[in-house]
Amino acid sequence: MPSQGVKKKPRRPAKLGPRAKKFKLWLKSKLAVFLPSREQFWHLPKVLSVRERYLILALAAAAAGALVAIPVAGYYRFTTVQPDYGGSFNEGLVGTPKYINPLLAQTSDVDRDLSELIYAGLLKFDDRGGLTDDLAKFHEVSADGLIYTFKLRDGLKWHDGQPLTADDIVFTVLAVQNADYGSFQRINWQGVEVNKIDEQTVTFKLKNKYAQFLNNATLGILPKHLWESVKPVSFGLSELNLKPIGSGPYQFSKIRRDSAGNIQSYELAAADGYYQGKPYISKIIFRFYESEDKLIDAFNRSEIDGLSFISPPKLNSVRWLGKLQIKELKLPRYFAVFFNQNQSQQLSDKNVRLALNYATDKNTILDKLLANKGTAVDSPMLSGIIDLPPPQTKYDYNPEKAKKILDEAGWKLPAAGPVREKAPPPPKKGGKSPVPESTKLEIKLTTSNWPELVMAAGQLKEQWEKIGAKVNVEILALPELQPAIKDRGYESLLFGEVLGLDPDPFSFWHSSQKRDPGLNLALYDNKNADKLLEDARQTLDDSIRLSKYADFQQLVINDAPVVFLYSPSYLYGQAKKIQANGAAVIAIPSDRFNAINKWYIETRRSFGE
Repeated sequence: MPSQGVKKKPRRPAKLGPRAKKFKLWLKSKLAVFLPSREQFWHLPKVLSVRERYLILALAAAAAGALVAIPVAGYYRFTTVQPDYGGSFNEGLVGTPKYINPLLAQTSDVDRDLSELIYAGLLKFDDRGGLTDDLAKFHEVSADGLIYTFKLRDGLKWHDGQPLTADDIVFTVLAVQNADYGSFQRINWQGVEVNKIDEQTVTFKLKNKYAQFLNNATLGILPKHLWESVKPVSFGLSELNLKPIGSGPYQFSKIRRDSAGNIQSYELAAADGYYQGKPYISKIIFRFYESEDKLIDAFNRSEIDGLSFISPPKLNSVRWLGKLQIKELKLPRYFAVFFNQNQSQQLSDKNVRLALNYATDKNTILDKLLANKGTAVDSPMLSGIIDLPPPQTKYDYNPEKAKKILDEAGWKLPAAGPVREKAPPPPKKGGKSPVPESTKLEIKLTTSNWPELVMAAGQLKEQWEKIGAKVNVEILALPELQPAIKDRGYESLLFGEVLGLDPDPFSFWHSSQKRDPGLNLALYDNKNADKLLEDARQTLDDSIRLSKYADFQQLVINDAPVVFLYSPSYLYGQAKKIQANGAAVIAIPSDRFNAINKWYIETRRSFGE
């Protein structure tokens, strides 16, 4: 008996959405104007003259054009542009990758950029600078502020398809805490106890309350199944540092090297298994250059589509600015001159420090160095990053006031020269020791050979010498400058500090941080300021913490241990073809990629609903 086939059901036509139905009715009404009935069409040749026939042909041609234009116009009227998958871009970076590893990437912008794209953390910053869940689907804090619980999203995967679980979180944090791994993040995790509750839940227990702890949860997580076999001594040597497996929006694809083995380019592909869905842009290629000048030259030769950073003075060197979107991003960093009073008798005099503050024209520095792509800074707490009232005391540019302060403090201009001197105190009666010489107002200003800081040092020298100081500028390459900073071997240091979007100024200003690895570059020591910093980092109430920071900033300004200068904007030269980058505030340069999974190049049109 022949087998009976299964009779297929006829396919029903797909239902049209409301916008598509509306478009169909609109198109039908428009076309009806141009289409004659069948009877009218067949009788036309019998009643028309030759001239009328030619006229009708011309009108028919026009009507045919309209018949084409009407549906096209209707299509654009009733559809909207939507992002589509595909496209790629090339971006140039200064430097070369070495440690694409969130535990080791802190000293290199290139490493951090690539780590940001390949790895994900429990939390991340959004494109407005706010903390949001990343691998975690939610988190909560205990009433006493000591226990932080994170619940992972369902179905998380590494780029190699293996599941991402609480074991990976625990492994990463324990590796950070182990000094043998050499992670620069170790200081942020000391004293934190990590525990796995189940496959998707971890807790962190703190010994003391720490208001900014959640910032630490942006640390990229490593895959335990790949790294657990790598011994700490070999951690920095593993091939996984250049061919990483992560859980972020992009995954490693390929490396290209030159004949000498130097990395020329690094390619990333959109990760299919990313928890927020595959990113729209299919491929990113990074190319590496030795300097900003070579980076800009590569763009001018159309070798790359975008530039990771452009310093304001170099904008005029970019030939095809029309191909870029110059994004001016706010970055929580500032530059200042830090005074080491232990190294300079002159700078131990508060009157000298006050005079130098009044003698500094910050607006001129902003104009000449940054083409006003930044803001003047008057406080250790940046406005626009943290919501504090402006400080009560502010040192506006006033060279005459600076001169008066020095005059009243005994720093006088001699008749024979441009450098102020201060006479020694009179000898004690009956004293036989020789009379000491006058002290000249001479200051050594140390900075790096980064062009922007060299220019800033030149401006400060010019401004300060107008009030009778002699300024000796010392320019050091970074390998030479780092030991000087570590040993605090400078009189005054022109340098920058990066704070964070929820800044904790403790490591920059507490007296316990005066020596390396602390970051108190001014060797500032004020017991009242110490107490405010200690209390603030353990205060979870935002309003109370901000009040303490307001009092702290006023103490620093009154003591004048530094001359605050400026906070430059971060100029990102993004390829113009890229859409949907809404970044405005970033914690570090690599945060410009925080919402890259939403960026797109290709588009499609959709009726929508």
